[in-house]
Amino acid sequence: MQIVRNIAPEFVDDRGGITKLLDDGQTTIKSMLMMTSKPGAIRANHYHKEDGHHVYLLTGSMEYYEAPLVDGVPDLTKMEKEIVKAGDMVFSRPMVAHAMKFLEDTTCFVFALKSRSQGDYEQDTVRVKLI
Repeated sequence: MQIVRNIAPEFVDDRGGITKLLDDGQTTIKSMLMMTSKPGAIRANHYHKEDGHHVYLLTGSMEYYEAPLVDGVPDLTKMEKEIVKAGDMVFSRPMVAHAMKFLEDTTCFVFALKSRSQGDYEQDTVRVKLI
């Protein structure tokens, strides 16, 4: 599981601040989304065949679950869970099942490596039950 905690502004002056969320020189982002979720909402419960995405929490918090696949089925005995809070970012890798349960009103940004047009998304997404 790849989580970056407490991403803080890199530069601050009297005008405000600049925070680098992602600058590894390698990642190509094809889609950016803003997502809001209510307390108790469950999202994902799937994996992507090729896509990966970074989820940055601007506000709120969530439980993030990840499980490796065995023959296309999540291995729940190896499932991991982490609490992700505002200022944290988690990366969901391709071919790894993931799910999110939101603990409070949450706003997050999703930076995807593939297009999120509905047809592309559906072709790449396999729904599973983690939580």
